[in-house]
Amino acid sequence: MQEVRVYLNSIDRVKNFVNTISKYDAEFDLISGRYVIDAKSIMGIFSLDLSKTQILQITNGTKEVMAAIAEFMVE
Repeated sequence: MQEVRVYLNSIDRVKNFVNTISKYDAEFDLISGRYVIDAKSIMGIFSLDLSKTQILQITNGTKEVMAAIAEFMVE
C-alpha cells in the first residue's frame, strides 16, 4: 500500500483525477480526517473539503499509476 497527498481544488481537477485513476485496476481511497472515500467516486470526492489536501491510499499500485497521478500530488 502506498500513500501520497493530493490536492483536488477544482471541478476540472476532480474530473481529470477520477478519469485518470479509473483506467487502473488498483484500489484508491481518499482519506480526509475520519472519512474514507472511494477515490473513483466523483460524488464521494465532492463530499470532502477540497480546500485541503487529501491522503490518497493506493493498493496494488504500480510505477505507471504513480506517474499518471503525479500532476495531482503535493509534497
